[in-house]
Amino acid sequence: MSPSDSDRSFPDQLSRMILGGRIAQVIAVAAELGIPDRLKDGPRTGDELAAATGTHAPSLHRLMQALAALDLVTTEAAGYALTPLGSALRSDRPERLDLFARFVGHDSSWRSWGHLLHCIRTGEAAFPDVFGMQAWEYREQNPDFGQLFDEWMTAGSVRRQDAILPAYDFSRFHTVVDVAGGHGQLLGAILQRYPALRGILFDQPHVLAGAAGTLAGLGVQDRCTTIGGSFFDTVPTGGNAYLLKFILHDWDDDPAVAILQTVSRAMTPDSTLLVIDRVLPSDGPPDLNAAVMDLHMLVSFAGKERTELEFHSLYDRAGFRLTRIVKTASDVSIIEGVLVEHP
Repeated sequence: MSPSDSDRSFPDQLSRMILGGRIAQVIAVAAELGIPDRLKDGPRTGDELAAATGTHAPSLHRLMQALAALDLVTTEAAGYALTPLGSALRSDRPERLDLFARFVGHDSSWRSWGHLLHCIRTGEAAFPDVFGMQAWEYREQNPDFGQLFDEWMTAGSVRRQDAILPAYDFSRFHTVVDVAGGHGQLLGAILQRYPALRGILFDQPHVLAGAAGTLAGLGVQDRCTTIGGSFFDTVPTGGNAYLLKFILHDWDDDPAVAILQTVSRAMTPDSTLLVIDRVLPSDGPPDLNAAVMDLHMLVSFAGKERTELEFHSLYDRAGFRLTRIVKTASDVSIIEGVLVEHP
């Protein structure tokens, strides 16, 4: 009996998946060299691109051939031209997939993911073993990569804020403290939407150095205070809403509880905890993006994405009661909580 067409296609599909890491590197290098931006005004020859990017022309030609095979560029008489798919990698697109490609293809991600088997066997993160330091220490000591990471986090906030803001009413608060809020894109968008609200942006000092432009660009710098520090030591008092976006998933349960307990010591009995994270389904597998991100948390930090039940357990251990989970029109939810007993 001859195999069916679908049976014959399975090896091709699987081969494409196996090549995924190498394909990601092709796209990452194209983004790093700014190839899509250099083609946005029209076709350019390989020699022109090599001169503009300072690369070896024959090797760049081989990269461009791979991009053509991926349908990111076409080859024309006038040179290489962007396809609609390739245009999505331009740096002037709101999705900023160029930052995503560069982040995924960066040495720190690439080498860490090469040790996934070790992580699965031991439950330990790979990043500290590979680089001899934690991921946030690496970003501080490698400012170019730190800037790339912060820009990607800001772009993520821009992408999701239009889903987060309509989903939750912040008008009952007077001050929102954004814990480890990066450059303040989400906090700034909240303040922009609620003119009576004030904000406190809390993060490591070297991260906050890039926040002024974001807050000024949103026109909220006069209503937002920036304070540097570590959320393992203390967080600012004075808020009645404490926001943690994509923070807890970086950590296993014990350190995540410690972070929440630090936050609880700054809160008053009428304060509200707002954790913005993915919530994995209780039954059945998550979508591919969430499943891969869950593994990335393991590889980088020994962290994890969580189900609703796991968030309930985390809140209970830290002295909070999970009051509700508000879904948004994006991949994240708002996990609301209140103090059970003020410490």
